[in-house]
Amino acid sequence: MLREDYNTRSLAILHQIVETFLDSGQPVGSTTIAKEGLFNLSPASIRNVMAELEEAGLLYSPHTSAGRLPTEQGLRLFVDGLLEMGNPTKEEQRKIKARCKPKGLGPGAVLEEATNILSGLSHCAGVVSVPKQTSPLQHMEFVNLGNLRGLAILVFQDGSVENRVIAIPAGLPPSALVRAANYLNARIDGKTLEQAKTLIAKELKSEQRELDTLTKQIISEGLATWSGAEAAPDTLIVRGRSNLLEDETVVQNLERIRQLFNDLEQKKELLSLLETAKEGEGVRIFIGAENKLFSLTGSSLIVSPYKNDTGKIVGAIGVIGPTRLNYARIIPLVDYTAQVISRLI
Repeated sequence: MLREDYNTRSLAILHQIVETFLDSGQPVGSTTIAKEGLFNLSPASIRNVMAELEEAGLLYSPHTSAGRLPTEQGLRLFVDGLLEMGNPTKEEQRKIKARCKPKGLGPGAVLEEATNILSGLSHCAGVVSVPKQTSPLQHMEFVNLGNLRGLAILVFQDGSVENRVIAIPAGLPPSALVRAANYLNARIDGKTLEQAKTLIAKELKSEQRELDTLTKQIISEGLATWSGAEAAPDTLIVRGRSNLLEDETVVQNLERIRQLFNDLEQKKELLSLLETAKEGEGVRIFIGAENKLFSLTGSSLIVSPYKNDTGKIVGAIGVIGPTRLNYARIIPLVDYTAQVISRLI
């Protein structure tokens, strides 16, 4: 949000400083801005404006030179109010569509391909949260583990398998597990987990006579596990970590990049951050210390939610890189990739 007390000239100079910094990675001096010839101001006049911007917390001096760099607050003002964005190029759009288009692949594989191409095009680390299984079910089995515990094994049509531990009633005969599996397998083939859950819950109420008490209890336990806290959480795919080493400032601050790599391993925290991007439409940008996950590394996360075939937001995809990113190019790339996979999964 632009503050009213930032006049047009100050904002224009801030815009030019940030653009120059994002392009060069170096502190920007008043002489450099004056040479651009955009403002018809002397270096002295530009220095006065830069001093005002520094006092406002939008610029800082990394050392005693006259050059200035944007602060995270300055980058935020730039991204929110000064950035001019277009669309991905035709070639970028073609590459994203070609890489994401499924060729007999399940949704998880499509998301992995999308993350790879996004990482490659942005030269950042690509990240995506993969939602709970959305592929249609194919088969289900129950195995008695002993100690009143059982294992529900779900096989999906894309070849993936998920195991859920369920409670087993005392004295349960092996035949009850077989009957429960047969009952479910007659109904779930070709349905998503959510569709199967809805159907079985409805039938349990209307066709109770078909099932004995113990068999019905096994099925109910399975349903409770599918919908409860023990259900498999979203998973996280991270690709292109090596791209983070391309930033020339890494050589000067290897500790920062080590910390960032450590942050990327903390998948629970990163998943939680991506979860916030699923709360609304459009691209979200997190810059540096705005999020505690990247508070020590000076990194930015650009992320956009994506939807399933019913229009429901089910995950988020984006990139992580240094705060010195080409925001004008990468934000549309992330947004476009999210739109493409929303049409495919």
